[in-house]
Amino acid sequence: MLSLSQAQDRAETLVAQARRAGADAADALYACNASTGVSVRLGEMEDLEQSEGEEIGLRIFVGQRTATVSASDMEKESLSLLVDRCLAMAKEAPEDPYATLAPEALLMRGKLPMLDLVDEDGVDPAELKERALIVEDAARSVPGVTNSEGGGASTGRSQIALATSHGFAGSYGATIHSTWASVLAGKEGAMQRDYASHSVRHLRDLEDAEHIGRRAGHRAVARLHPDKVPSGVMPIIFDPRVGGSLIGHLIGAIAGPAITRRSSFLLDDLGAQLFDSGVTIIDDPLRKCGLRSRPFDGEGLPTRQTALIDKGVLPGWLMDAGSALQLGMQPTGHASRGTSGSPGVAVTNVHMEPGSVSSAELIKGIERGIYVTELIGMGVNAVTGDYSRGASGFLIENGAVSHAVSEITIAGTLREMFAGMIPANDLAFRYAINVPTIRIDGMTVAGG
Repeated sequence: MLSLSQAQDRAETLVAQARRAGADAADALYACNASTGVSVRLGEMEDLEQSEGEEIGLRIFVGQRTATVSASDMEKESLSLLVDRCLAMAKEAPEDPYATLAPEALLMRGKLPMLDLVDEDGVDPAELKERALIVEDAARSVPGVTNSEGGGASTGRSQIALATSHGFAGSYGATIHSTWASVLAGKEGAMQRDYASHSVRHLRDLEDAEHIGRRAGHRAVARLHPDKVPSGVMPIIFDPRVGGSLIGHLIGAIAGPAITRRSSFLLDDLGAQLFDSGVTIIDDPLRKCGLRSRPFDGEGLPTRQTALIDKGVLPGWLMDAGSALQLGMQPTGHASRGTSGSPGVAVTNVHMEPGSVSSAELIKGIERGIYVTELIGMGVNAVTGDYSRGASGFLIENGAVSHAVSEITIAGTLREMFAGMIPANDLAFRYAINVPTIRIDGMTVAGG
């Protein structure tokens, strides 16, 4: 793995070579990921995996033609050949009037913000093994747990460097520490599975392995002996660990490339009131220690906190330079890319701001409803907004969560679901997309 300064120098050198070779413009992205993971099952080591891979991608522009080539060989001779190959491909590529670097005037300048993404303390495989054994033992110790899919612990480090021919060069690194367990409860045909996990940038912030394991075990046991549910229209409560997927559908629908392709159900809703005025959804790439924090985007633009939904209103699209040019707008600092292909759009650390009532108050008064803890399948139409997914969780009766339910389908339209969302006040930051408990009334439930 190259150091950050070496990686940035390699990217800048590659761009300079491309310009000397005849490219009108170019950018280069270096990416490296190294990880070590240990998994155990039934108290025995099952796997120890160590991996490291680095790659550099070069994008060249010749007029309105562009091509991208990537390589994992960092030697100077190989990179020279990379330039020649990419330039030849660009000259033969079809013209694309929207293939462009980000506007020079918008590029990030000056010192990068300090986001505290790197843990300098390493973790050796012996420590990972101990944590993996602890988390699985804790999960298996819960009464009712009868088998295990395993437990694990891992650590990783990534490094990114980006350089463009019109004046941007920057790099940053990040670390990750994770613990997980997945176990089964019950016997034979009545078994149920569940899991728990936690991932952080710094080891000091990682939840205790015993707590993670016990949570996995209790979740699996709670799902035993699920009942069928009669079909009907009823309120749905989304647990925070699945509610984030609803925001994921919003993000896909407001991405610039989806708008330019006219493949979004929100195509004509810029500036519209989509949610209740009490709902605000924030993308914060500058969150300290955030799981998706980054100082600059995939095109060298500075990142900043953005309201995806502001008091219920959709204020704008998420755009890279290409989609912004096509729409006659400005890029928003949401470009994301790998070492091959053109940039797309991605968010970072997203959260829905908490509401004013507790999760218990959301449930109180529901005569009959479903508390959803797992969503299954991909039955969401991004063009029409139709929503239909398999689900499991718990029945709500007379304002209280009761027994487990499974093999149900919940359905509605995302537009109506967004308008009806009521967030609780229990927001916690554990994932890349974080939401409080969410209530949506009037969804259609099809029982098994």
